[in-house]
Order: sequence, then C-alpha cells, then structure tokens
Amino acid sequence: MAGRKRAAAEDTTTEKRETRGSKAARTEGAKPAGRAAKGTARLKTSMAQSTFKSRAVPLHVSITTTAPAPEGQEPAPVDPGFLASTALTPSTFSTGSFGWKGHKRLVVELPNAQGDGEKVHVTMTINATVIGSKDVKEVEGHEDDEKEGTGEHAAEETFGEAVEPKHGGSSGPEAKDNPPAGEEQGEKTVLRYMRTLETEFGIGFDTHQLEELVTSTESMSLDIKQLSPLEKGELPFTATPSVQRHHGSPSRLNPSLVTAIKYSIPAIYLVYLLSRNVVFTVPRASSLGVKYPLTSPLSGYYDDPASEFKDDVFPLRLQDSWDISTDFPYPRTLAYDVEEGTWLRLDVHPISGDIVFDMAGDIYCLPAYSYSEANLTSGITTMAIPVLTGVPHDADPSFSPDGNRLAFRSDAGLGVDNIWVMPWAAGGCAEMDVPAMTAEAIAQRDYDASLLAQGVRETEERRLRRLSQEGRLAAVRVTNETYNWVSDPRWHPSGTKIIATKWYFSRRSLGAGEGWEYEVPTLRDPAQRRVAVNSGRRLVSRVLPLGWTKTDYVEQQIGHEQFSWLGNDTLVYSGNVQDGEGAFKYSKDVHQGIYSIFARNLTYGEEEVLVDAFPGGASRPTLSRDGRTLAFVRRVRDKEALVLKDLQTGTLRNIWHGLTYDLSTIYAPMGTYPSFAFDPSDEAILIWAAGQIYRIPLALNALGERELGGTPKPVGFRAHIEVKLAETLRPTTDVRELENGEQRLHAFTQLALDETGTHAVFQAAGVTYVQVLGSTSTAQRVPVAHAGATYYSPSFVGGSNDLIIHGRWSDTYFSSFEIADLGTGNVYELTGLPMGRYFSPVISGGKGAVRTLAFVKTNGDTLTGDVVATAQPGLWVGEVTLPTEATSSFSIPVTNIRKIRTTISSSDDALKLDFISSGKLLVHQSNRVFAVDLSRGADEWGRYTEETLANGHSTDELVYSDTTHGAAFVNFQQVYYVPAVTSSTDLWSKPGKAPAGLARLSLDGGHDLVVSGDGTVVGWFLGPFLHTLPISRLAQCSQAIKADSQTFGVGCVTRLLDVTEVDVRYESEVTRLRREARAFSDVNVVAFVNATILTMEHGDVHRDLISGGTVLLRDGFIDTVGKDGEVSVPAGALIIQTDGGYIIPGFIDAHAHWDGTGVKYPATSWEMETFLAYGITTMHNPSLHNSLGFVERARVESGLMIGPRIFHTGQIIYGASDYSLHLDIATTEEAKEALTRIKAEGGPASWSYKNYNLPARASRQRLLLQARKMNMACVPEGGMNFDWDQTYIVDGMTTVEHNIPVSVLYDDLLTLYSLSGTGSTPTHTVDYGGSWGEQLLWATADIPNDPKLRRFGRHDILEGLSESTSRPANSIALFNVSSSVAKMVHRGLSAHIGAHGEPPLGLMYHQEMAFAKAGGLSNYEVIRAATSDAATTFGLEESLGTVTVGKLADLVVFPAGFDLIDADIHQTKEIRFVVRGGRVWEAKTMTEVWPVKGRQQTLPPFNAE
Repeated sequence: MAGRKRAAAEDTTTEKRETRGSKAARTEGAKPAGRAAKGTARLKTSMAQSTFKSRAVPLHVSITTTAPAPEGQEPAPVDPGFLASTALTPSTFSTGSFGWKGHKRLVVELPNAQGDGEKVHVTMTINATVIGSKDVKEVEGHEDDEKEGTGEHAAEETFGEAVEPKHGGSSGPEAKDNPPAGEEQGEKTVLRYMRTLETEFGIGFDTHQLEELVTSTESMSLDIKQLSPLEKGELPFTATPSVQRHHGSPSRLNPSLVTAIKYSIPAIYLVYLLSRNVVFTVPRASSLGVKYPLTSPLSGYYDDPASEFKDDVFPLRLQDSWDISTDFPYPRTLAYDVEEGTWLRLDVHPISGDIVFDMAGDIYCLPAYSYSEANLTSGITTMAIPVLTGVPHDADPSFSPDGNRLAFRSDAGLGVDNIWVMPWAAGGCAEMDVPAMTAEAIAQRDYDASLLAQGVRETEERRLRRLSQEGRLAAVRVTNETYNWVSDPRWHPSGTKIIATKWYFSRRSLGAGEGWEYEVPTLRDPAQRRVAVNSGRRLVSRVLPLGWTKTDYVEQQIGHEQFSWLGNDTLVYSGNVQDGEGAFKYSKDVHQGIYSIFARNLTYGEEEVLVDAFPGGASRPTLSRDGRTLAFVRRVRDKEALVLKDLQTGTLRNIWHGLTYDLSTIYAPMGTYPSFAFDPSDEAILIWAAGQIYRIPLALNALGERELGGTPKPVGFRAHIEVKLAETLRPTTDVRELENGEQRLHAFTQLALDETGTHAVFQAAGVTYVQVLGSTSTAQRVPVAHAGATYYSPSFVGGSNDLIIHGRWSDTYFSSFEIADLGTGNVYELTGLPMGRYFSPVISGGKGAVRTLAFVKTNGDTLTGDVVATAQPGLWVGEVTLPTEATSSFSIPVTNIRKIRTTISSSDDALKLDFISSGKLLVHQSNRVFAVDLSRGADEWGRYTEETLANGHSTDELVYSDTTHGAAFVNFQQVYYVPAVTSSTDLWSKPGKAPAGLARLSLDGGHDLVVSGDGTVVGWFLGPFLHTLPISRLAQCSQAIKADSQTFGVGCVTRLLDVTEVDVRYESEVTRLRREARAFSDVNVVAFVNATILTMEHGDVHRDLISGGTVLLRDGFIDTVGKDGEVSVPAGALIIQTDGGYIIPGFIDAHAHWDGTGVKYPATSWEMETFLAYGITTMHNPSLHNSLGFVERARVESGLMIGPRIFHTGQIIYGASDYSLHLDIATTEEAKEALTRIKAEGGPASWSYKNYNLPARASRQRLLLQARKMNMACVPEGGMNFDWDQTYIVDGMTTVEHNIPVSVLYDDLLTLYSLSGTGSTPTHTVDYGGSWGEQLLWATADIPNDPKLRRFGRHDILEGLSESTSRPANSIALFNVSSSVAKMVHRGLSAHIGAHGEPPLGLMYHQEMAFAKAGGLSNYEVIRAATSDAATTFGLEESLGTVTVGKLADLVVFPAGFDLIDADIHQTKEIRFVVRGGRVWEAKTMTEVWPVKGRQQTLPPFNAE
C-alpha cells in the first residue's frame, strides 16, 4: 500500500502517525515506542550490499486464513485456509537498506454470523528489511525518525496506486498508514494540507476557490476508501498533483516534499477534482528514482523468456579498427536547399520549445519562434540550423528532462547504430549552429576534406577540427553495440539513464526489438566515456509464442519498440500483435490492426494494453509532459489519424486526419511513424506529416481532457543540406566477349575423389569430367552412351581409378546410371531400375566382380514436378556385376533392388554416400554423418543398424574420415578440419566455442567437400581451383593451429594445400548459332522489315523512333538498323515481315529470382523458358548460390537448355544470424575473401554482389573498396531500413534493391537519390510498405486459366495464385512508391524493372512495368527502365540495352496494331517474336524460327494434365 510505514522486524509496537502539528507539540526528548533511544546501539549486519545481492534468493510466502476461535478457546494451531502465495524478490531501498519485497492482490471472504460472506479486495505489499542493513548516523531530533519511517517508501511508491487505510483515527497496524482522520477530516484538514504545501514547499494552489468549495460542502466525506480499487493487471494511471515551481526555479524535490505530497494526495485529489474536474499527475522528479528488479516479473512466478539467451554467437569476431568518416573516400559534395523533408523524427526542448529534427542523416534545430502564432499565420519560413553534420548518419534526437543534453542515434565510428549524448547550449539553436565559421575556417574544412578524399590519413589535429565542425566534438557514447543496434532513445525522468530499442536479428534480417536501459555517462569526466561492449540492461524481453522454449528465443522475430517513460518505473511502448507465431509476415492488412500500445510497471511487473490494435493499429505512443495524455497514430479508413487518449478517463479522440500513412505493415526500425512531441506547456503537438512539421493546437475540455484546439498549421522551414558522396560503384562488362568464341567454365559441382586422392571426377554444367590432381593437363570428358544427354553425380567405383559411375538425366524418363571405363572408353548402362529421380550412386570396393550399388531416390522438385515417380524416397541398394575383359554386353542389370529403412534425409543439399567396406555405408549430410551396416541386415522392424559418427552444430557440409576419425566441414563458408571426432563433438568454428584442434583449411572458402576413398585426403572446389590436402600434413602446423584462436592456423595451413586448376571449355552461343545456321538453314542473316523500331539509344522518344524500318541480324549481332529503303537486305536472308509492329531491345529483369537452381538433376528448366517467352532476354538475380547459379548459366550458354542470359550476385553477404549465410566482414581480408568466393565461380560473368543488411557500415565500406578493385557492382537489399538505405546511396552503392520503405519521398531524399548516381529497382510487385502488388494482379486477373502460362508453367503453382478479395486501394502503397520513383526519374534517376521472381513468372514482369507507369512515367520511360537504363547501371551498355549496330541481337518484336508509345502498357505481354543472341523464337509456343526451324525443347512431365 502506498504511503505505508516500513514494518521492521524489530518493530513490535504500534504507534499512531503524528501530524506536523502534533509532532511539534511533543515533549522534548520523547521517543516513539519501539525506537532505540539516542545513543543506544542498533543491530547491524556485517554483510555488504553487493554480497547480499550476489547471494540472496527469492523468498516465498504463503498467505493463509485462520477461523476465529470460539470465546474462551485457543485459536487453532494450524491455518486451515490457504489464500495465496507470493514471491519476495531481493531488493535494495533508497535509504541504503536492503532485503526483500513483493506485491500481491487477493480476495478475502469475511464471514458473518449467518455463515454468509462478503468478499473484499486486498492489496498486500511486503517489505522485509535485513536488520541493521541501513547505515545511518545518529542525528539529534526527530527528523531522522520521520525519514526512517516514510522516506524509503516514498522512493518505492507506485504513484496513483489506490491506498487502502482504515477510515477514521484508530489504533492498530492500519493506523500507521493513515493521514490524520476523525475530527481532522473536512475543511480544516484540506486547507491545512494546501497551505502547508504552499508555504513550506512552494507548491501553489488556488486555495480561495478550494475554501469556498469546502465551505459549501460541509458534509463531504474524505474517506479515501472511495477510490476505486485496481483490477488485476491494471496500471496506476490515477491521481496526484503536478508541481508548480515558483520563479521558474528548477529545484529538485527533497524527501520531505515527497512525504508531504504522498500523504496529501487523497484529500487534494478529491477536493480539487470536484472543483475543476482535473486530475493531477505525479511529478516525474529526478529525486524519485525507483529501484526495480533486474528482471521485471509479471507475477511472482514469471519466468523471463530471455533468461537463457546469452547472445554470444554474433558477431563471430570483433571488428578491426575503422572510422566510416576517414577510412572511406568521399570525393563529391552535394549541396542543396529544401523546404520539405522525409520522415522527420523530432523532439521539442522542454523549456525553450526549440525543435530538433533529423533529415537526410543530419540533425537540425528550429527555434521556438518558428511556430509562434504570428509566424504560422503569416506563413513565415525559418532557416533550420544544422546541429550535427558530416559523414555519420544521425537520427532520433531526444532532449533530456532538464534540456541541457541531447541524445541521438548515430553510426559514427564503426558504423553501427548506437546512442550518443551531447551537451545542449543554454542559448538553444543559435549557439548550436555548427557551420557558423569564418571564410578561413571554411577553406580549412574543404582542404581537410580533400585530403581525406585523396586517402591521406587524418592527423589528430585534423580529426579534432573535423569533429568540432560537425558538431560532435563533445558527444559522448551511451551504448557500444558492434552487431545489434539501438534506436529511439528516451530519457528517464531522473536524466541519468535512457530507455531505447535494441534490435536483434534472427535467421532473418528482420530485427526484433527489446527495451533496454542504459546509464548516461557524465559529460564532464572523460574517463567515464569508455562504454563496455553490449552494456545496458534488458527491461522488456520478447515474448515466446505458445509451444516455444527458451532455446527458441533467438528466433523470435517479433518484439516491442518505441519505448518511453511514464513516471519513474512505468514504460509505455508499442508492439506487433498480429504476427503472433514468432515469424514476421509481409503484406499484412493495416485496417485489421497490427500494433498495440502497452504499459508495464517495472516495480510490480504488471503489463496492460493501453490501446488495442483494432481497428487500424496503434503505434508511436507519445506522452504529454504531465503524463495524462497519450498521443499516437493509427489508420482510419483511407486516412492516418493523430489520436489522443486521456489516461485518467480513457477517452479516445481522433483529432487530426492529416498525417502520412504509418509503416506498421512492415518491419520498421526507423519507427512506424516519426517521433513527435508535446510543446513545453502541453498546449500543442509538433509532428511531421506530408513533408512538413505541423503544430497541432490543443485545448482542455470541461473534464480536463485534451482535444483539438484549432487548425493545424505547417511550420515553414528551409534547410541547407550538404552531403559527402562516394563515387558510385559502376563496373563494366562486355558481354559480347562472353558469347563469342570458346568459353571457359569456372563453376563445378558434385566432386568425388578416387581411393587415394590422386584423381577427381565432377560435374561441369551437365557434363562429367575427370582430372588428374597436380597435373596441368586439361580435364578429360568421361565417355558416355548418349552424347546429347546431361550427366551428373559421378563417383569412382570402389578401389578403382578407371571405373566411374554417374547419372544420366532424361526429361522424359528421368534417371539412369552408366559406368564408364576410362581405360578402354567403354560405357555400360545399368538396367532394371524403375523410373525415378536418383542421385549419388556409389559402388562398394572389394576383390570380386559382384558389388553393392547404393543410391538415393528423391520425390518431386521445382523443375520436375510432383506428379511422376514420387513414391518411396530414401536410400536404395542393389547388386551389380562389374564388367571385365570378357564382358561382351554393354548393359549391366541391377538385381535385388530394395529400399533400406534409415533416417536419411533425401532432400539434404549436401547428401553424399561412400562405402568404407563392402557392407558398411557412410551417409554424409550437411550436419550429420552416420554409418549404415548393410551386412547385418534389418531388424524385426525393418531398420538397419546406424551409428552416428559426427554432428555439425551449424555446418553446411560435413564429411567424415573413417581412417583418421576426423571430420571436415564447411561453416560460415570456410572449410575446416577437426581430428578425433565423436558424435558428441560440437562441430563449428565460432572462436571460443570451437572444438579442440580445429584447423581452417581454406583461404577464401570452398564447396563440394569430399574425402578420398581411403580417408586420407580431403578436397573441395572454389571456382576452377580444386584444393586437396593430405590430412597427415596438418601436423606441420599444429603449433600455429593451437596458437590461433581466431582463424585456426589458416596462415600456416594454406601453405600445405595442393591446388589444381581445372580447365573446361564449351562452345559459345554465337559459335553454336553460326554452326547451326550453316547446318540447318544455310542462312546467316535475318531481316525484320517494315518495323516500328524504338532503338532506346538517345533517351528521347522522338530521336529513338524509326517508322518503317529494318533491323538486320548477322551471326548473333545487330548488323544494320535504318529505314526500309535505306537498308540493303542481302540475297538469301531470312526476311520476317513485321507489318509495322514495334521492335525494341530485349527486356532486362534487374531483380529476378527463381527456384530451380538447387535441383539435384540437370533437368530442362520451365522457369528459364517462361522468362524468355515473355521477352526477358537478360536476368540479374541478386541472391543465388555462388557455384550452382553459374552452373545453371553455363547450361544455358552451352545450349543444353534455352533461357535468358543469367547474371547473379552469388550468395548474399548476410548480416543476420543464419549460419549458412552470415558473414561479419570484420576485416579487409574478410571482404576480399567474400568477393573472391563469388568472382571465382563466374569469372568475367561475375560482376555483382549483394550486401544484405550488414549492420556495420564499416563492413559495407570494406566490401565497396574491394569491389572497386574487382570490377563488381553492389546491389544492396533495401526496403527494410530507411536510415541504412540512405547510407547505401551516400556510400556509392550501384543500386538500392526494393523501394525505400517510406512510400512518399520529399525534396531532401528526392534530390539526394536522383543526383547521387545510385539506381533504383523498386520491385513494386513486393512493395515494402503495404499490400504487395502481386496480390492486386492475382485478385484482378484469371491467372490459373491463362493459356500461355499454362503452356509453360506448373499448373499447381498457377492454381494457387488467386485472391478472393481485393484489398482497399489505400492499403497498396506501391502507387505512392511509383509516384516517388517517377519524380526521381524526371530528375535524373536511373530506375529499372525487376519482378522479384514472383509468380506467375514472366507475366509478373509486365505487371511490374504497369506499376512503374502508374506513378507518372510514360510508356517510353518504362521501356527505357526495362532496357537501356538497366544495361547502363549494370555496366552492360556496350553489349545490351539498345537496338544498336554491333550489340548482341536481343530483341522483342510486337504484333502489328499495338501502339507501344501510347496504348495500354499491359499489352507489352503480347509478344510475337523474342530474339536472344540472334536466335529467333515464336513467343507464344517457344518454337524456334531460326536457325533450327520448328525445334522445341522437351520439358519434364510436371503437370498432371
């Protein structure tokens, strides 16, 4: 109970609390009963507070009831009635004592004589103090007695909690809790309280009005039991007066004042409520610090979900020293003025009313007069004053309660978002103006900047000068995160700490927020500026969904955010409640409500929903300065509303509908809405909307509730933005060189070694090759039975270097096996296998000819469908007889074919088989190796004996040597080896957690990890480089391995490797085209005549348009372009009459995804054919397997299947916690390794990489610097993080993939983005900020019945593409995004068309073009984005993107009658011919027109019809 006097263990008597008057009248020297007299020794404890805190455990208390004993009898010795139990948590008190405390609400039934009972609600608070733990001095007088009795609980009090003392002045325990009662109730008591507060503590009240009121209500009862009791889980949003300081004095409240306020609250509250209908709020004074528990239990039995979460895996290694401002060059400066801004997060100074806001990565200040009534009425524009500038991206400004400090978020230094604090000058904006420099100082600044741009290291003198010029010289770090990041700081009322949102990755890069408290270091003592890494304290954890355990905590993708303080110990925050299963979902319905607003009292751990999510959500909670009004934003129909909730009455009001749409539909570390604030007097709200800062006037109604007080008006401002820009990363690649002449293959897969590790066999884009290790000779093609077929999954027959078994693929009949004899060149086909998908065939060793064959059968997949031969996947075995010199047949039957019941995972990407004896089979999977004993046969349940030999903690590939009993594995994309492995060895490479003896084998990484048949050699591929290492050599580096706890001896081990460069070449597309033209048509020129040609050469529709034109193609290139009568068509050319139809360059899908790359079998891809059928001749995939993506590319380029030319980034460079993808890039060397892994697999065809939410800007900059040296573009994952997206642009990344999450951009970002040189691929089909565009197509088109789609695609996929209802148009943000992109295109931005691989493939690309036009682009500008702009951005313009002589012949030809310039752009999907590298197809059926007329490729039977 609030105001309750501490019941110390030594206190055995009761006393009535004395008023100030009665205390003054006491006899001098009188002592309260039960108190030690002056000079009497008190009990002391020798235990220090720190010792107590480290040893104390919770106490558990049972609360029981005992029935009253009959008169004359003793009470029952045993309590018969259990009521409740509670836990007391170890605590310290503000007076210095320590002990335990707890809180419990319960219901007690009071029986009467009739046996009936009346139930009462009881609030019980227990404080158990360790005797003598309070170290106090003996002080003359009685102030010490009063302080000891009340002061401690003034600090622990939950303000506004219902107090439940006994009515009237009585003796007994309850009497200690009461203010004076009985004859002192009424007028005299109230006025005495008021006048005492006014005269002694400087708190002013209108006592004349109160006196008049009390005089007229003589019978008014002041029984404070009239206050409504709290319900379970209710938070104390009631009562208590706010302090009015005389003369504007900022004096702090002292304990006596706290005591006076506490005991005056009930009377003041009731009287003043009746007089004014106004409820006071407790002053949030700095002296009222509450010490709440380390974890905040929701009950005595609450178990914190994060209690076992150690957060000790990522980052894997500490970052090398780096400064984003000085270790990365910014040779350009972009300067411009704006009068509007995007997503301006602001705060208002608590005294002066000055506004601080962030814009384009800098922080600005507007003086309070900028929103004076005179300025607003006159529309005066005020110049914003820069407060923080420079390379670091600064945001989220927040003033301290006293206004003398500013907290903010910045990526200064390492480039991870952290919280900083800096002093705020008493003179406000004017004194904080950082650019206020002389001409000489400006010249010095520019000179210093030029030195940095040239790479000249910064001296200490220059550094200090730069920091001063940027305004951050006195800034002090509050947080020190190096992987997770922090945002949205909000000050505690004490001004000594902040609450902020700390963001955590899961396997997905969608951060989940937690509420963390951080101590704010002093600005005076430089020694305190060092902040420990990951310091701070978690106050609000993520919540585990039903069925989850604490070990799953790291994968909870949903948390809480936007924290602020209500009083000293209550937090208000918002959180996503729609994604309740722990996984973030895109494209949610904002109208159904996504975010709710919560409040949690940290002292008692009680949580309450303040505002429910439905309807329209509720986020960005912001409290008035008196704590009574909660402001927030929500969607209301097609508007965004500013809403006020009165926390006293519960009234909700939508006061203004002029806000910009919130971002609650997405993951929004930038805030679901920009932060806003009340002015110092709570008479207005300052908030950003529609590019401006608005002042929203407020007024009080008769009940004291705030409501709209007038017309909202914009605060006119002008700001000068000056941004340092890096050079935009723009590689150049001449694709013509990749398609003319013999081409080299760089990517290989499915590696196997022979018995002793001297020969290797592998798949090379559907062809099997063998390589002698250590030899400089080229790899040899393995002889096959069917020259036109594709082959895969080879291995050496056990004990032989000459016999190879591998799979042959047929799109009609699926898998077959062949054995090739390298010595004789003979090929033997295995017969007797039923139709199915088989891989990893291995044949056991031994002396006889009869051997065991083992292989894996899989069910359906993306390319071959789920229709044919899908039954009984798993491990299969049979017997074969190997050929001998006497064998005359070239067919070998497989006998006794049977499935072996095991725990094998047939879908495992790294699955491979090995025999270690004739009857024992090793199964290597990505994270487990086990042996199957075939010789013992099956048990009674049909299962074979298995023995687990190795387990990977987070491995992508894992192989085991039965000879050395060691294991090699791929982890975090590097290759490692561990000796002496058991099934309990935790195999991974995290420093500090790795197994003993771990050695890193690879310098830059590797894949397709294998061991030789005898287990003595380990091997892997990286591009065309085949690495092998005899395991015995590792002994030479044993000391280096032991001494290197970070990279495990890699510097020594890599010197031991044997590296064989594999040289495999194939016939290029152009060479093959010429050959086939001679063989099948005897024509080498194709002429498209009478065409309307849109060349896209000049960027101007009038200059690019040729009516009645001819395009000649020769040998895969564009030979001539011009008017029909001006172009000479050679005799014998194939002439194609277009009848006036348009010819444009082939489409470039700048952001394409597809799923078939990882299929184990070299099946013909319906995905590739579908893309091409819709005119897409070039695709760029920004996330694909490093090697398999280039294997698929080579299969297209070598003619094994048709499709667009493929480029891709390789595997994403991922910041989140997915073990297969995560990379720190903590050093320059790691940046080089990461890009080398990609570049090695594609050679010159590898020209891009993707930064995917790397949290450290230092990591991103290291990659950019390395990419410049390797001729690579960077196409980062945008969309998710508004602030990171801006740094991508500033740091010169080639594009931003996906839209910037704020849908409507204003001049600050429109100008920055447009003039930076960075391109945009917005992917409207999966727009980030609302419902996805693909859903709009699904809801409005009959996708399942589209004839062309059904011809090329899988029907089961198509039949799933429908929406039963269409979302309201205002929930589809892509139209706003499209408008912003169009504005930037008109300012000079290069935009591109990327359909994200969304189904239906091909058609969705044309829908993306329609979405691009919807924002204001012309048809011509859309076509330019789809062709020439994409080619230019990617550095392919020498070969692609325009209808230009000498470029590759990639064309789209439309039927006659379609006006491409002015007609409905949806008709672009109606294509007549598609030309890719000079080869011509009829687009509706993909029947080849030239050079092999009538040819169609065969696809697997993936449809049931």
